[in-house]
Amino acid sequence: STRLPRPRASTIVATVRSPVSAMPVRSRLLSLLLMLPWSTAWADAPLVLILGDSLSAAHGMPVEAGWPALLAKRLDERGDGRVINASISGETTSGGLTRLPALLAEHQPEVLVIELGANDGLRGLPIRQIRSNIEAMIGQASAAQAEVILLGIELPVNFGRRYRSQLRAVYAELAQAHDLGLVPFLLEGVALEPELMQDDGLHPTAQAQPRLLDNVWPVLERALAVD
Repeated sequence: STRLPRPRASTIVATVRSPVSAMPVRSRLLSLLLMLPWSTAWADAPLVLILGDSLSAAHGMPVEAGWPALLAKRLDERGDGRVINASISGETTSGGLTRLPALLAEHQPEVLVIELGANDGLRGLPIRQIRSNIEAMIGQASAAQAEVILLGIELPVNFGRRYRSQLRAVYAELAQAHDLGLVPFLLEGVALEPELMQDDGLHPTAQAQPRLLDNVWPVLERALAVD
């Protein structure tokens, strides 16, 4: 279907955040932060929608330090894209699946980046459920004519080799089955570097965010070029 041109000038980042990541998703207070202003210029620049958890919600740092904001800045400098960051700390695949239809309807993205599954894994939820939720989101995005990129995650070693391996395989198998862009591990080059991780050992620091963007960028750049 033909898309209507969208307003753009400076890239816009809308970030949905929760002040307390441990609170249930339904009870969180959500805020919409517009980091950069619109202008009166109009263009059909592609829109990238990021649906993630605290790894993409700038947990423990200013919003502008997170990799989605760095991505928005890069796209703005290139003049070829905008970013909506709908990531929430504590989000699960179930929560993302529930929120996605409204996000797709409102923003009509050309590219959907799914960064979910870590919190499911930390809770030990069934792999089958995680896979089903992510695959359902892929289906919703496909119906909305949005290209999907999956950002894989790895769990700490104490979750056991079998469960960790099964979760890792979810992303690779779905990417292959649906011909999607895949970043096998968002925290590649970061997770095993103590100086790049926060004290909880789960979240990267602000200093690590450029590396996360570098991990995502090659796959996203190809998706934008194809679009």
